[in-house]
Amino acid sequence: MSDDRRRPSTAAPEPTPAERLLRLRSEDLPGVGRPLSERARLAQRSAESYLLGANNPPRWMERAVEIDAGIRRERRLLATEWGELRARFGPDGAGFARAWRAFAASRASSPAYAELNELIREHNEWYPIERDLPVEPVTGEWVTAFGRSHLRPVLGEAWVLGELPVE
Repeated sequence: MSDDRRRPSTAAPEPTPAERLLRLRSEDLPGVGRPLSERARLAQRSAESYLLGANNPPRWMERAVEIDAGIRRERRLLATEWGELRARFGPDGAGFARAWRAFAASRASSPAYAELNELIREHNEWYPIERDLPVEPVTGEWVTAFGRSHLRPVLGEAWVLGELPVE
């Protein structure tokens, strides 16, 4: 057995989505933060209170806001890039199509999409449980909330080309 297998990895692990959220929230606090309020100190911390959102907005709500903001940001970026490519290629439709498909493929593998897609996968998996959605007895599927599916689309090349097609 080589010594490489026994040595612990020196690379720092990737922060979880929750750790990234906490880091964003604490960046504007000077020093180590402020003391907890009496109410926060005495509040019960349990899985039940977390899922019911007794102390803070429930995680599904925060996650949905983060996802919606990320998708809006990506739509703005796509519209800008689409317009710039359209202006650069002018009447050359075939050249624009090749360039737009190449951009869509490169964007799909970007770290921004990977992070947003991780949030979307987490949302798609946990939302029905966190919202305590009922299950349809006949099909075994989750009942939709407000008549529409809770599933969010995973961002990728197909999503980019669906948002702003080549034509």
